[in-house]
Amino acid sequence: MSGNPDDERIEELRQQKMQELKEQAQEGGDGAGGRADQQAAREQAEAQKQAVLKQNLTDGARQRLNAVQMSKPEVAEQVEQQIVALARSGRIQDRIDEDQMRKLLKELTPDKSFDVRHR
Repeated sequence: MSGNPDDERIEELRQQKMQELKEQAQEGGDGAGGRADQQAAREQAEAQKQAVLKQNLTDGARQRLNAVQMSKPEVAEQVEQQIVALARSGRIQDRIDEDQMRKLLKELTPDKSFDVRHR
């Protein structure tokens, strides 16, 4: 990752957990194994998404995204997916700061206000 000892330790722990889940899935047989594999895949995808977000968001942007997550989880999920897609396509040159996060949230949040004209 970025060479940070904490990041390396987190990645090491993730790998250990993934190995444990794979071993449990193999021991569990067919019925439980399929569910364990699906759960492991979901956990791995979530871990990868969080790693990409951590790498591409400043602390302020992460705090703003967490605040949105508490009030509007569906919007936060949409923003997270957008950021991950941008990062994977190489369209993020620098880390996203809080102002850029506000703009992104504004773009992805539908405007619920409307004008009412009385005759």
